[in-house]
This record gives sequence, C-alpha cells and structure tokens, in this order.
Amino acid sequence: MAFWWPLVVIALAFAICKFLLMLIPSNVPSIDVDASDVLDDGNQTKENSFIYIPSRRQTDKVQCYEPATMKYLGYFPALKRDEVKERVAQARKAQKIWAKSSFKQRRQFLRILLKYIIEHQELICEVSSRDTGKTMVDASLGEIMTTCEKITWLLSEGEKWLKPEYRSCGRSMIHKTAKVEFQPLGVIGAIVSWNYPFHNIFNPMLAAVFSGNSIVIKVSEHASWSGCFYLRIIQAALSAVGAPENLVEVITGFAETGEALVSSVDKIIFVGSPGVGKMIMRSAADTLIPVTLELGGKDAFIVCEDVDVPHVAQIAVRGALQSSGQNCAGAERFYVHKDIYSSFVAEVVKIVKSVTAGPPLVGKYDMGAICMQEHSEKLQSLVNDALDKGAEIVGRGSVGNIGEGAVDQYFPPTVIVNVNHSMKLMQEEAFGPIMPIMKFSTDEEAVKLANDSRYGLGCAVFSGSQRRAREIASQLHCGVAAVNDFASNYMCQSLPFGGVKDSGFGRFAGIEGLRACCLVKSVVEDRWWPLIKTKIPKPIQYPISENGFEFQESLVEALYGLNVWDRLRALVDVLKMLSEPNTSKKSKRKD
Repeated sequence: MAFWWPLVVIALAFAICKFLLMLIPSNVPSIDVDASDVLDDGNQTKENSFIYIPSRRQTDKVQCYEPATMKYLGYFPALKRDEVKERVAQARKAQKIWAKSSFKQRRQFLRILLKYIIEHQELICEVSSRDTGKTMVDASLGEIMTTCEKITWLLSEGEKWLKPEYRSCGRSMIHKTAKVEFQPLGVIGAIVSWNYPFHNIFNPMLAAVFSGNSIVIKVSEHASWSGCFYLRIIQAALSAVGAPENLVEVITGFAETGEALVSSVDKIIFVGSPGVGKMIMRSAADTLIPVTLELGGKDAFIVCEDVDVPHVAQIAVRGALQSSGQNCAGAERFYVHKDIYSSFVAEVVKIVKSVTAGPPLVGKYDMGAICMQEHSEKLQSLVNDALDKGAEIVGRGSVGNIGEGAVDQYFPPTVIVNVNHSMKLMQEEAFGPIMPIMKFSTDEEAVKLANDSRYGLGCAVFSGSQRRAREIASQLHCGVAAVNDFASNYMCQSLPFGGVKDSGFGRFAGIEGLRACCLVKSVVEDRWWPLIKTKIPKPIQYPISENGFEFQESLVEALYGLNVWDRLRALVDVLKMLSEPNTSKKSKRKD
C-alpha cells in the first residue's frame, strides 16, 4: 500500500490539473466575415420574389436560386480551362510556403474555424438551407455537427497520425531503422456534390490543409452560392494565422471546369455519381494522379424480428428522409423480418403521415425542397415502375403551403410495400424520400437481398441480439456498417468513409483519409551510424566470387530458417566463407 499510495496521489493531481486547464479559456481570436449579402432580406413569402428558372444550362454563368422558393440568389462565373489552371498555379505557390508551417499554426487555424462555426451556427445553416432546400435541423445535423467533430478529431489526433511512423526493420536490416514519413502531395483537387454544401467543402479542405497541402474545390453548380460564402470563412481563418493567400480556392462552373481541375492537380477527390466518377478516372489516367471516389449509395436497412419496433421505425424514417430526404442518399432499401413486417410498416406509415414538406425558412416543416430541378420526375418514374410491377403505396406525407409555381420542387415522403428486386426502385439510386419495404424470412435471405446491388456504400442492421446484428453486418459487402444504429459511423471521424463496387473506392475521413492526402514515403537509415554501416560482403562484391551463390544460400538460411540448429549451422558456413571468400565448397541440400 505504501508503494501505490504516491502513484494514486500523482494520478489524482494530474487529473485535477488537466481539468483546471480545461476551464482556462483558450486564446483563439475571432474573425470577421462579411455576411451582409447572404442574409435573408425577409421577402421570401412575397409573390414577386418567386422567379422560376427552367434549367441550369451550361453557359458562362452559374445561376443560383433557392429551390424551396425559386427566389433568385445571383450568379457566379463558369471558369474556363485557363482560368482553372491559373487558380491551381496560385495554390501551388501557396502550398510550397504552407508545407513548412508548424502543426501549432495549423491547429490554431482549426480552432479559429471551430470558434466561428459554433458562434455562427444559425447563419451557416440558413445559408445551407437557402441553397439546397434542407431544413435548419437537418443542416445542423449534417453540416455543423459532422464538421465540428472532424475539427475536434484533427486537433486531438491529427499530428499524431502525420508524424513519422516507425516500423520493424526485419532480420536482415537489424542494424537499420525503418520508418514511414507522410509528406504533403501538393495541390489537392476536390469536386464535391450539393447535398452538404458546408461539410462537403470543409471535409476535404480540413484534411488537405492540416496535412500541409493546398486545395482547389469545384463546388456543384447546384450549390455555388453557399460554397462561395463558405470560402470567405476559410480565407478569414487562414489570414488570421498568417497563411499564404490562395491556399484554399473555391471554383464554380460546369463539366469543363471540373475536367480542367482534374488535369491540373496532384490528387482528385470526387463526390458524385458513378457515371461522372468513371469519366474522372479516365481523365486522371492521363496524369496518373491518385483518385478517391465517393459515389452513389443504395444502403440496406435490415430489421430482425426481435427489435423494439417503434424505436427502430423512428430511426428508419430518419434514415430514409435524412437531410430532408432529397438531399442525401441515406437508407434506400428496407428489409424487415416477416414476423414483424405488418407492425413495422404500420408504425412507419404513422410516422411518415406526420411529416410535412415545405419551404424550410417560411414555416416549421420536417422536410424541405428538392435541390435539383426535374428530380421529382425521376422519383415519380421509379415509383410508377414499382406500381406497374405490383407494388403498393401505403402511406405518404403531406406538402405544405409552398406558393404557386414551385409545386414540382417537392416530393412527399412515400412508403411502398410489395416490392421486389425486379423493380428499378430497389436497384437504382433514388436519392429521395421513398421507403420501399420488403420482407425476409431468414438471416441468410436478408444478407443475400442486401448484397444484391451494384452499390456498396453502407448498411444498418437491427436486432435484439447485438451478436446477431454484428454477424449479419459482417457478411454485407459495403464500406460502412452500423450495428443497431444508422449513420453513426460518420460521427466517428477516426473512421474512414467510402464504399465498394459502384459506390467508389478510396477513403476520406479518419486516419486513412488524412494520410491519403500525403506522399507516403518509406525511409531506412543506419541505426548506429557511423559505428555500424552497411557493407557488401566480400563473396558478392564485384567481381563476384565463385562461391557467391553458396554464400547467399547460407545467408538466407541463417536469417530465415525454421529450425534454430539449421540456422546456426548456416551461420557458421557464412562466417567461413567471409574468412575464405574464394574457397568453393559443395553444399548438401537439406530436405
């Protein structure tokens, strides 16, 4: 007891000191970001503020408007190839300076961002809501919390995972040290989707900048207005820590802009559709740059018969309507055990019927508008195909007072039963608030159904037995799995995120995503230099001795033989040949 008591006192004192240090406010400066031109002017409900734009044709301008109200927001230039290359060149110059920055400086940049985000949550969510049609709550869940979690993880562990990592040197190189260094690649290019305009910019930017890179982000033509405002936040934080200008760039445009970016950078990160992802891969092959693709999803949601039905039904609806339903590919295929199928469907229908879609900033709505024009027509075609093949709609949510001329921007949440895999709704990515529910009899059948997809992003499995849920999830061919939960993986920013098959490859987030922004360099050096250095043994020095190969045979056995006595015998032979390098001996092969 006398020995342990001082250790207990020291540990307690350390814990108390650490707690008291947490109470001391950190010295994080505030930044001023001009938001006067993005704040709502209060005219959203006026009829004369609704301006319907038939399509975003590829011109020299990217037109921006609120999908929820069709209110015009402005436009940004569609950058040409030469303009993109110039932005990348500027970012490359800035990166050479930033690569020499300290982790202390990089952490301060993150703290300034975190402070601004926490203090301006409403502003950030409102901008996201206006540009994509999602609700304020969904913007907070998908934009604010995920970004804050990523920043916090980087502050806590980022430097640790970017420091040189020492590895074992092996038997033949015992006199060496072996390590892996993580050096910045240069200029990272990111082409991001519209569904999370804030987080989709900050996610690759944070990893790229913290690992010493610069980054040029091509935002979606469907979310350029918000993306250009969010750039102001980043630039203000960079300026506050004395970072070089042009370290982070946001560019706007269409396909030509994206193609120019791919051909100019040192790595490309793409979030979007499988079709465009394949085109990016072909383009990236010309310069042989690494590619990370986060593509479509058709996530399976499996419900066993031993669950708390009301609880799981609530999660299921949130999974299907995640981020207003129209703004994120959440759970898209629901497989429910036959024993609880009817009760589960009834519970889901009850919840869905209480959901109302409408302009998120006008009234209190559970869902917002569809961001992309004409997407509701695609959703309806998927529903019609299912109905033609025997499916049945058993419940729908409602659409609120959204104003004349904007009805086609909304799609009510829809529950469909009697579905099967011959229907497009169960095979193609819907990206909308539709819940097709199919029954299964055995766990093996559920696994087979869930794996019957060209996508493989994520899955969720629910069971009263965690072991059973874990066993089912382990058999699903996808990159992300949640056991008795949905989408919780993304709030663990230490985990990599990405899929397989048509859902893409490579990972962002986590250690893997952070290091994917780096040149991974293997380094070997003398452990006891200059006392012990590598010297080529005489038998294999040029010109090679007659017994050179015999020496190599004995050396291999001495190092890697399975029997210790054989290794010792081979070592004796090695020493003999080193002392008499020109003497040949006949070796007897051992069985």
